[in-house]
Amino acid sequence: MLARQTRLILAHAAPMLVAQLASMGMMVIDTALLGHHGTEDLAAVAVGGGLYIAIVFALVGILQAVAPTVAHLRGAGREGEIAGALQQAFWLALLLAVPGVLLLRHPDPLLALSSIEPAVEARVRDYLDALSWGMPAALLYRTFYSFCNALGQPRPLMLISLGGTLLHAALAWALVGGALGGAPLGALGCGISNAAVGWFGLLCGSVYLLRGRPLARYRLLAGWQAPRRGALREMLRLGLPMGFSNLVEISSFTLIALFVAQLGATAVAGHRIVANLAALCYMLPLALSIATLAQVGQAAGARDGQRARASIAAGLLLAGGLSALLGVLLWLAAAPVVALATDDVAVRAVALALIGYVAVYQVFDAVQTVAAHALRGYKVTFAPMLVHLACFWGVGLGGGWWLAFAAASPLGVAGFWIASLASLVLAALLLGALLGWVLRAQARAH
Repeated sequence: MLARQTRLILAHAAPMLVAQLASMGMMVIDTALLGHHGTEDLAAVAVGGGLYIAIVFALVGILQAVAPTVAHLRGAGREGEIAGALQQAFWLALLLAVPGVLLLRHPDPLLALSSIEPAVEARVRDYLDALSWGMPAALLYRTFYSFCNALGQPRPLMLISLGGTLLHAALAWALVGGALGGAPLGALGCGISNAAVGWFGLLCGSVYLLRGRPLARYRLLAGWQAPRRGALREMLRLGLPMGFSNLVEISSFTLIALFVAQLGATAVAGHRIVANLAALCYMLPLALSIATLAQVGQAAGARDGQRARASIAAGLLLAGGLSALLGVLLWLAAAPVVALATDDVAVRAVALALIGYVAVYQVFDAVQTVAAHALRGYKVTFAPMLVHLACFWGVGLGGGWWLAFAAASPLGVAGFWIASLASLVLAALLLGALLGWVLRAQARAH
């Protein structure tokens, strides 16, 4: 059973990893193009992109409730209800698009959190306004994205992500610098391109819903349902804690960068390099976690405790083992990897001093991520949110600030990474204990 679940999770996670890396490639493209276009535009996308990601991932987290819902229905053999669940999730995506668009169109409360040069702020506003046109498409597509993952259909997502990244590369190249004879749009061009890619993804997803053979038996868009209060309430019950967990995780990194800024440009640059490496490494356990959620959700729906436990064991072993290997490779290749990111000797020194934390960080991050997603597979989302809140904001940010600035011997930027590592160790222990309790409760119930 363990070997079979390992194969299933690997087969699901591999295309997801490609899809996620392709999505990250869009940010790399923006940075590369704007780095040659102008500093103010690059700064605008750095600020605006951070705000956009925080908003969209919080909303997407709520919509991820469709994954355990659909996985349970499939596992229980209630396939006739799957179309209705997806349709209700689409209605929820449209409802959530309203506050999402308003925040992007009127970002004053968010921009007031920091002092920004007027020229940069004007570009941030243009960039966010362009992105707002793609917000409904982005949320609808991410609903489709979670739905396909719940059914174990990741390949279309991989192909759409690759196509979207290629489209973005072409559009952004044409718009940012006016390569085809138009006026150079800078950051605005990146925003327009990102919005267009959102609609491209939604179009491709719609075609797959209508024509994809693996989904034909579900008749997903037939007999369209009006919004149902009970179904929407249940999705919000599951999804709101997931969305808040996403916000906590993302904002913890964002706020660390904000706090580190007072240590000077060198510390910020070194931290940024290491944080980017950590984000890249995180794509591996995240892909495995998404695959684990699908397997656990289907097993839970079928009331197959043995399969659920095997799926969890396979996910934890794969994520923990591969992340440990990745950490070792990162440690061994630290010097050349950091050298690729900067020529500044002082910045290299800061990054190299932090990279050891990241190497260990990966293992515990992988374990807590898989445990959290396995709990989502059981529709347990509120308690994990509390764990993330206490660990990431309390231990990670609060403890990091104390170690960096208020301890008897302040550690500077290293203090945040030590506290972040401690927060992940604690999160892994608490979520692991919670998962064990849920498994025992399920065994007693059946």
